[in-house]
Amino acid sequence: MAVPDFQSLMNPVLNLYEKKNVELRPRDIEDEIAELFNLSEEDKNQMIPSNIETILRNRVNWAVYYLFRAGLLDRPKRGYYKISEAGVQENKTGNKINIGYLKKFPSFVDFSNIENKKNSDAENIIETDECQTPDEMISKAQALYSDNLQSELLEKLKQVDPVKFEKIVLQLMEKMNYGIGSMTKMSHDGGIDGIIDEDELGLEKIYLQAKRYSDNKVNEKEMQNFAGALGCSTVRKGVFITTSFFDEKAKQKAASVQGKVIRLINGDELTKLMIKHNVGVQPKTTIEIKKLDEDFFVDEG
Repeated sequence: MAVPDFQSLMNPVLNLYEKKNVELRPRDIEDEIAELFNLSEEDKNQMIPSNIETILRNRVNWAVYYLFRAGLLDRPKRGYYKISEAGVQENKTGNKINIGYLKKFPSFVDFSNIENKKNSDAENIIETDECQTPDEMISKAQALYSDNLQSELLEKLKQVDPVKFEKIVLQLMEKMNYGIGSMTKMSHDGGIDGIIDEDELGLEKIYLQAKRYSDNKVNEKEMQNFAGALGCSTVRKGVFITTSFFDEKAKQKAASVQGKVIRLINGDELTKLMIKHNVGVQPKTTIEIKKLDEDFFVDEG
């Protein structure tokens, strides 16, 4: 038989994660899914149109990802998943799981509205009806891929050592054409991790601070240290980057510094910038979409 659609794989995937109750990659359950649906070798080896992976792997990956977004699976580390307590409880109900059913979970609703956070009446990013145009489906699929990539990238950033993180930040600033950067000496940085020369002669500089945090927010004291270092110099611009967030007092402190500009970049914006400027990521595939050239068929007379 053909490989089932990814929604049809959701219940079997959740069952397998509960049965094994260990951290597993989606690919680790492919063979058991194939056996469960009596897939032939030909079925298992069939590729998606882009030829970058098999249909089976692609659909198992998406089934796992949606279950994770609904909170039925946890992601304890990059690429690995494990059933959550909510997933165990859901398995007991025996209900058929699909995209429509997952909308009962608040975390999935939040995820499905990524494109329209400011419009509660907007359509969800995930739709299962047949009313979407191909352009809409492509756009929404791209948003899903981007969201997943951002999540994985942020997890990776939180795992690197602080010095490596500072180097990544400098590299990003250079890719954004802000100039050549250099790190300060770790023991004497005075609240400054890096310095960007905006011009070749170094007449204009930007001070950088980079905080690699897993959960802690950047607080007022840390912002005060950065603002103090900036205030004691002739440098007018500062950028404070973190993998986490800034608390309200830190934001207020940054905004209150007289005669200076401090730009704050949190983890969400950081990953978006890294993806945009190809820092820490690489193209997976390129799809060229063409449309009819109406002018080609117009008589020049």
